[in-house]
Amino acid sequence: MIGELSFFLGLQVNQMKNGIFISQNKYVKEMLKKFTMDDCKPVSTPMMIGCKLSKDDQAPSIDQTQYRFMIGSLLYLTATRLDILQAVCLVARYQAAPKATHVSVVKRIFKYLKGTMEYGLWYPKGEDFTLVAYSNADWAGCVDDKKSTSGGAFFLGDNLVSWHSKKQESVSLSTTKAEYMVATSCCTQVLWMKQMLKDLGIQVSDPTTLRCDNTSAINISKNLMMHCRTKHIAIRYHFLKDKVAEGGGLVASV
Repeated sequence: MIGELSFFLGLQVNQMKNGIFISQNKYVKEMLKKFTMDDCKPVSTPMMIGCKLSKDDQAPSIDQTQYRFMIGSLLYLTATRLDILQAVCLVARYQAAPKATHVSVVKRIFKYLKGTMEYGLWYPKGEDFTLVAYSNADWAGCVDDKKSTSGGAFFLGDNLVSWHSKKQESVSLSTTKAEYMVATSCCTQVLWMKQMLKDLGIQVSDPTTLRCDNTSAINISKNLMMHCRTKHIAIRYHFLKDKVAEGGGLVASV
């Protein structure tokens, strides 16, 4: 009754004969103007390679309210911008006590958005309903607790339909364990998506392909007895040292 959808809650929808393009170009412009970043110099990446943040940073503290406004605006933008998801989720961990260094990383994300405002999601027309999942993890990426970050992307044919980036709830003692945990998490997501597609009357291929770039994690999925060989000394030493520093006794060491 109101015509073809073109704009909805900050999402710009461009419907064409060969597909649909969804972006948040207007939202990005308004966001940059709101935080006085509309005249900033663009950069090529949302975060510097090897960037590490910590809650115990010695940099000066800054206003929580302003920082949370910036994070909230960026989190809404991740609805169409997979390229900034990992960086935004990282800086969102420090909303309780943000430091000046955290703000500088957030501003770099804004600078990246300045040069990539036209980016979005392209959904071409087609009849390919092959479900493919991709999983990855950074091992011990969090400086504070040595937890890893999981990441996953899910494609239905050529269309990106779901993605996530989240810090793992437990500490992985090796890169293999970190990759295996995120692969397990992606498997549960795949099962849920297959059931949802089935309810919608869409038949997907079976089995579903899950792509992982860690050979050891793939081998563990085939042979669970390999779990005992995935320990890593660095993480074990980190926690033993922290335990002693807190006044606890070291019961045994290897």
